[in-house]
Amino acid sequence: MIQEKVAQKAASGEAPMLLSLRNVGKVFSNGVTALSKVDLAIREGDFLSLLGPSGCGKSTALRLIAGLSTPTSGQLDWRGPADRSNIGFVFQEPTLLPWASVFDNVWLPLRLKGVSRAKAEPAVMEMLSRVHLTGFENAVPRELSGGMKMRVSIARAMVTKPRILLMDEPFAALDEITRFKLNNDLLELWQDERFTVVFVTHSVFESVFLSSRIVVMAARPGRVFGELTVDAPYPRDEVFRTSPDYAALCRQASDVLVNAINSTAGPHHDGH
Repeated sequence: MIQEKVAQKAASGEAPMLLSLRNVGKVFSNGVTALSKVDLAIREGDFLSLLGPSGCGKSTALRLIAGLSTPTSGQLDWRGPADRSNIGFVFQEPTLLPWASVFDNVWLPLRLKGVSRAKAEPAVMEMLSRVHLTGFENAVPRELSGGMKMRVSIARAMVTKPRILLMDEPFAALDEITRFKLNNDLLELWQDERFTVVFVTHSVFESVFLSSRIVVMAARPGRVFGELTVDAPYPRDEVFRTSPDYAALCRQASDVLVNAINSTAGPHHDGH
């Protein structure tokens, strides 16, 4: 599969660079240093997870990449024009319009670009099919489960065919079975569509299952602590999830995460 090769190239550092964060810092107006001297390379076709404790700047880094915030120091270097319309964003909450149908929620980004409902219909219906929501296009959010709402959110982010998809702990609030299903479906979509993903998570298990690379972050100040290449082939499925290789990779990622948490400066624990 083409995407499998893209993913392997991304993991091995052969794929073209998409975005570099160079010495990036972010200090909030209240004086809190959210990020300090962050260097991060994101390549075409990467599935890159940012893994770390609360307060390590994972979500701040995502917002900087999205252009929702600007760095206090350092810079973001895009290969080619930094076109914000080429970025999809899936938040921790589905953030759907409660009064609008599933179809209209997914149509929204195209509607904002001036695409009529009729012209948008093939793209919207294709995306609903890809996230397994065919037949639910006329439902409204209150009629959907948490997992289905998140599927709508993913379809809405993907309907413009973004170059890079940013995901901020999208499955954190879901039960384990639903989370596993969505992990599987996200990987399937990623392999078929050949976009780049930056995925924020607290979960070692999720990061290892999904990612070609994991960047482990530490807090106070938020910084890159370590990086792991997940050297396991795609597609990944339940056989991988129950394999000794997966268990060993999870242990490796967990060890780096524990060291990152222990390296956190200062006596205070944030309790998350």
